[in-house]
Amino acid sequence: MAQEVTDATFEEVVLKSQVPVIVDFWAIWCGPCRMIGPVVEEIGQEYGEKAKVVKLDVDTNNGTAAKYGIRNIPTLLFFKNGEVVDKQVGVVPKAVLVKKLEALL
Repeated sequence: MAQEVTDATFEEVVLKSQVPVIVDFWAIWCGPCRMIGPVVEEIGQEYGEKAKVVKLDVDTNNGTAAKYGIRNIPTLLFFKNGEVVDKQVGVVPKAVLVKKLEALL
């Protein structure tokens, strides 16, 4: 299961990570977020120790969402060495996300 992060834990979990991280910015009321959620979970299980997959609820953690300019959800940001290196807005096939993640490994 993808780890939940908050404004308070974002720096420690995401920015200080030794492996690439996908951050899924989502909200409970967002239909497309519920569509891509299971795909994000699958990727998290498949990549185990090679990468982290985390979720951030934009309704309860709007500080981090604002910092990264999240205007539409779902938005997935790809981090490596504490920096945003790729971005995906909206629902896409799993293969698109895997390709972006593989490029960071």
